[in-house]
Amino acid sequence: MTTQPVWRKSSFCSEGDACVYVATAPGALVKVADRADPAHLVLATTQAAWADFLRAVKETG
Repeated sequence: MTTQPVWRKSSFCSEGDACVYVATAPGALVKVADRADPAHLVLATTQAAWADFLRAVKETG
């Protein structure tokens, strides 16, 4: 049985569909999409790389 990722909507979304969704997936992956529909996946990365990305964004504003 495959566990489906649970998508979370960014707290920085504007109105409408202009939003980023993030989900933790099996295999220690983080998936990023522009909507809560896995068929529209735009990025899959490791949890470590995602943490590095978030840290860099927070540091540079």
